[in-house]
Amino acid sequence: MTRIQSLDALAPSAFPDPATALTDPNGLLAFGGDLSPQRLVAAYSRGIFPWYSEGDPLLWWSPDPRCVFDTDGVHLSHSLAKFLRHCRWTWSMDRAFDAVMRACAGPRAGQSGTWITSDMLTAYTNLHLLGYAHSLEMWDGNELIGGIYGIAIGRMFSAESMFSLRSNASKLALHALARVLRERGFPWIDAQVPNPHLLRMGARTLPRRQFLEELAHVVAQPAPRDWPRTRTPF
Repeated sequence: MTRIQSLDALAPSAFPDPATALTDPNGLLAFGGDLSPQRLVAAYSRGIFPWYSEGDPLLWWSPDPRCVFDTDGVHLSHSLAKFLRHCRWTWSMDRAFDAVMRACAGPRAGQSGTWITSDMLTAYTNLHLLGYAHSLEMWDGNELIGGIYGIAIGRMFSAESMFSLRSNASKLALHALARVLRERGFPWIDAQVPNPHLLRMGARTLPRRQFLEELAHVVAQPAPRDWPRTRTPF
């Protein structure tokens, strides 16, 4: 029987080979450790991310296949494209990281609890202060109505979660994020685990081996320093 490895005795930068992850549940690689910036940066650089519920052990994942959005491939439906032509909303980056993450952690229809734990809120806020975690906010006037946040290392962006208080707000947040990243040389957005909603929006899947090969290339590239922070109309 395959056993996943504990990180408790390992250095913060050390992780098992993702090829040793379980197939059921898909991608479970290790448990334990902590959410220190050093460990999180090392994890995302290797295609590994934490995902667990409040009160459960800290679990680390690297699923196969991996879900990605090409930054020129986010699909806008006919109705959404029509909506966008008359949209008066604006978007910004890194203006309300804490608010976006807390909104993503809020209750959702059909779900009990959240995987965005209080420890994760603290850990990713620390990554934001260090320049690794970023948010894109959607605004209707001065009201925050949607957003998305994730981790950027080199030219890799791993999207963690998004929220929407108005119809289409999260879809347009993803659309705006893809445009920002494309302009800065990011080839794709890591969406981690595929689901029908993401695939309808243009996501595709990569075998884990191919994903990790491409990941090694993009994380080694210099990170951009010109993230847009002013509110921008569509």
